[in-house]
Amino acid sequence: MRLTALIAVPLAPIVLLGLAAQPAAAATTLTVASDGSATYRTVQAAVDAVPAGNTSRITITIKAGTYRESVVIPSNKPYVTLEGLGSTPADTVIVNNKPASTAGTTGSATVYVQSTDFYAKNLTFNNDYDETANGSSQALALALYGDRARLGYVRVTADQDTLLIYNSARAYVWSSYIEGTVDFIYGNGSAVFYACQIYEKRSSGGYITAANTPSTQTYGFLIYKSTVTGATNDLTYLGRPWGAAAQVTYRESTLSATVRVAQPWTDMSGNTWQNARFYEYKNTGAGATTNSNRTQLTDAQAANYTPEKYLAGSDGWNPTA
Repeated sequence: MRLTALIAVPLAPIVLLGLAAQPAAAATTLTVASDGSATYRTVQAAVDAVPAGNTSRITITIKAGTYRESVVIPSNKPYVTLEGLGSTPADTVIVNNKPASTAGTTGSATVYVQSTDFYAKNLTFNNDYDETANGSSQALALALYGDRARLGYVRVTADQDTLLIYNSARAYVWSSYIEGTVDFIYGNGSAVFYACQIYEKRSSGGYITAANTPSTQTYGFLIYKSTVTGATNDLTYLGRPWGAAAQVTYRESTLSATVRVAQPWTDMSGNTWQNARFYEYKNTGAGATTNSNRTQLTDAQAANYTPEKYLAGSDGWNPTA
């Protein structure tokens, strides 16, 4: 498994989220350790032990180590937490190497979350399929299909299509690290990435986001007070529109020299970037500038592009409180 030196960079402290949508009942804890020192040896075995239709949060603690497996959390098992017990997120790794070319898109995901109210902290989701050695293919580290997902202090790493947020799911990701090559944050859901590190690792550059936001959906992806870096300068696109109405905003983030300055957005699948809803607001760094190819929100418009607005939905979900 290839790791980048950036994983050792301390993540910025942040006020932890509130517990919106949490059930009131007492929590249950299941334990996992590959060495046999816990109740379960694999993460999937612990997930299988979660009762169907559970109404209270169940925390699965995972001893530091590498767990090479595929994990599916089905839709009838909400309120599941995966928590790594290592000193850092890099100490506890769930990894597989299935590509979409043989397993299908969601089948390639190392962890596939179908349930609502998922929470992950202090661990790594990785797909170590090597597209350079084996040929270009989607190979997901994490697929989020369940609504109201929360990821804190995690690492999500792969090559192409690292993190999928789909099925109109909402996700809040904070103080985390996301790495990939092509379209590595993508889908039709709504997600906020707060105080995150986003790294384009391919020396030839690539595309960070590929949003497929429906035209009837106001919000797609918000990269907020985060840092974008990469292996080379002036080659990384902020995104491209998988869907014609794709919506992505980079707000108050630090964009390094890896970002293409003159035109950081490009076309995809017959969709033109100029027709998508791509915005920026008060970004800084060598990769940040203003020109006719980079639509900037006004202060008045920016009031409607906040984490709270992106995640509220019809139930008023606010994990940032």
